Amino acid sequence: MCTLPFIASAQLVEPAALTQEIEISYSKTTTLVFPHPVLSVDRGSADVLAQKAKGVENVLQLKAAQEDFMETNLTVITKGGMLYCFPLCYNEHPQLLTLSFTAKDHPGKLVLDDGLVNAEEVQRNALLARGDRSKAKIYRQEEYGISLALTGRYIQDDIIYYRVRLSNETPIGYDIGQLRFFVRDQKRSKRTASQELEILPVAVIPDAQKIAPHSELTVVYALPKFTIPDKKNLIIELVEKGGGRHLQLKLKSRKAAKVISLPTF
Repeated sequence: MCTLPFIASAQLVEPAALTQEIEISYSKTTTLVFPHPVLSVDRGSADVLAQKAKGVENVLQLKAAQEDFMETNLTVITKGGMLYCFPLCYNEHPQLLTLSFTAKDHPGKLVLDDGLVNAEEVQRNALLARGDRSKAKIYRQEEYGISLALTGRYIQDDIIYYRVRLSNETPIGYDIGQLRFFVRDQKRSKRTASQELEILPVAVIPDAQKIAPHSELTVVYALPKFTIPDKKNLIIELVEKGGGRHLQLKLKSRKAAKVISLPTF
């Protein structure tokens, strides 16, 4: 557990926001959402991996490069002259995986590379993608009586909508811990920040927490527009909370790149 004291950051143009100590782990990604685009990131130790989420200017992703590292810190400077100083410590099971600092000037919006995206519009588009009945190639991974299937991929403006069907053919309910999208090298080498890039959804419709026994549900994940280079795969990972029935669906770059325009009906 963290033992560093609570630290208030210094000042640039404005008084910086009060910050809190953050726990990060080797196997999970911790996400920080800031009210303004991130301009600079300084890690107190090379044992911490930090990167901006691809296509999103105000989201920072953190992960430990090694287990049980010594306590350190992270300094972040955002547009508008805000300085954030975070004490960092290791915890294999962090209590919080997402920390958000509310933007008073742009409520309900995320900062993409080329501007703001309207959260209500994204939600409407996600519902359109969820209800579309067009035939599409289905990619599926099944194990433990659980199925993870990608049933559709749509694009509208700078958002890609991934429609996923989750099925549970067992008598035991499935608690969803995480469903992650990340780009990974086909041949993995030494662990670095660039080897695995997680793509964070800007919306999940509906935000399901459980797959009931003998049932299925369809969820749409709205992701910032991204491309996948050759020799890399898109991985969709389903993790069971408090269990071991984990699934991974792997798509090569040429398959993941096949998207269609969102229906306008």
